[in-house]
Amino acid sequence: MSFIDRLHRQKVTSALLVLGTLSVGILIGTVWNAQWGHASAQSAATDATPLTVPPVVNIGNEFSALARKVEDSVVAIRVEIQADEREALVGRGGGQDQIPELFKRLIPGQPDGDDNAPEGPAAPRTHIASGTGFIVDKNGYIITNFHVVEGALKITVTLQNDSREYRARVIGSDFESDLAVIKIDAHRPLKPMLIANSDSVQVGDWAVAIGSPFGLKSSVTAGIVSAIGRGPDQLIGEARPFQSFIQTDAAINPGNSGGPLLNIKGEVIGINTMIETRSGGSDGIGFAVPINMGARVYNDIIREGRVTRGSIGVTLSSAERPEIVLKAFGLDHGALIEDVRDSGPAAEAGMKSGDIVLAINSKPVKDNQALIGLVADLPIGKSATFRVDRSGELKDFSVNILSRNEFYKDDPRVVGSSKSPELKESAAQDISEFNFGFKPRALTGSEKSASGHGMAVISVEDESFAADLGLEANDIIESINRRPIDSLEDIRKIKGTLQPGDAIAFHVYRPLPQGARARTKGGRAAASSVSVYLAGTLPER
Repeated sequence: MSFIDRLHRQKVTSALLVLGTLSVGILIGTVWNAQWGHASAQSAATDATPLTVPPVVNIGNEFSALARKVEDSVVAIRVEIQADEREALVGRGGGQDQIPELFKRLIPGQPDGDDNAPEGPAAPRTHIASGTGFIVDKNGYIITNFHVVEGALKITVTLQNDSREYRARVIGSDFESDLAVIKIDAHRPLKPMLIANSDSVQVGDWAVAIGSPFGLKSSVTAGIVSAIGRGPDQLIGEARPFQSFIQTDAAINPGNSGGPLLNIKGEVIGINTMIETRSGGSDGIGFAVPINMGARVYNDIIREGRVTRGSIGVTLSSAERPEIVLKAFGLDHGALIEDVRDSGPAAEAGMKSGDIVLAINSKPVKDNQALIGLVADLPIGKSATFRVDRSGELKDFSVNILSRNEFYKDDPRVVGSSKSPELKESAAQDISEFNFGFKPRALTGSEKSASGHGMAVISVEDESFAADLGLEANDIIESINRRPIDSLEDIRKIKGTLQPGDAIAFHVYRPLPQGARARTKGGRAAASSVSVYLAGTLPER
């Protein structure tokens, strides 16, 4: 091949290579531009105006102001309860979703434990449940529901804007109103809520519920008061004689139990207690115990450690339309007695089944619920005048008032279990903080000492000061350092005068074994208890 032919062939080859390179470049550029142009078309909107987030402005309204006002006064409660206790509480084993009753107490909980743990001996399973409460005293006193803390092995309270957890103890409780008082020691003044007069509440008023539904603390819901005076005779389920509810459509759910129901001013008008539900959640019908009842229960508990109510030993008519019965008898008010308990105060006074109580101490009795409330507030051991319609004839009876808890001490519908309320630790003040190490309760009438003073011992803590002294369960402490005691407040006051290392002497009446009798000089039979002094030196805290 000549030199000219070789040169010509190299030119053709070079041209083909250049052409191929240009073709590939054009192809790549076309694809790139197509993709870039598509992406640009998606992200670019030249005719749109960017959004600008404005500065923070507190619009505010009555509800938001209310929530801020009370946030430091509403507490979340977490309780640890033994599994069998929880099962007894809800009626069946398991969680809330298995409760068949129309009414549900607001007590969400779940078992705590490892379902995959190896078989063999193990500690009893526990449930962790949640509820709500609200502070009513700067020293840490809190109102909640009895069913929130009933049977609790451990109670933990958390406050809004405070990461710490506080152990709480039960000061006292009341089964029939489903209320309890617990206390925490925060070592600083707390912010109590203001209370209203629940007798002022009207249907249609705003109602705000605050609590920890499903454990979600500080939840706020609003609605109106949809009814008032919902008594046991109007409700299906677990309502008790001393529960006359405020009904609201403010959403309340499991975990709201014990939380406050507020008016538009942020004052407590009720304590959220139960809901009517077919779904297990809020169906817009919730019930709160009026705060007037809550205040009465609270005051009794902090003064005496328990709630005291009067009783005359009668059962009232369960007629569905009692007002029609009264109308048939020509009456526009009154409470019809269905049964009179043998040996009870009413029976001893001469009252009979079929009597209609028209007034107590000249105060008219509107209906059954009014009679229950009036009798409950009568002083124990005093007599009251009952005006009765008996077959159209008016009669007056002087009736001695007995303690309801003592008279019905074996009735679980009154005391909550077969155990006497005087012996229930949930109704006792734990005063181990005073370095004494025992739990006291008020005396029943038959336990009064010769001096008329004293408190009975429920239990004594192991390795405590009380145990070292020799104090025993069922002892009756008549005085401490010769100062008579009748209440928890008396014990607190005495302790307030003592310092670690001070001498302390308990004057105690101790029951003798059954059948045994102490004898005085001369062989005369004495009481079935012996008087002893137990003394020691108060230890360091």
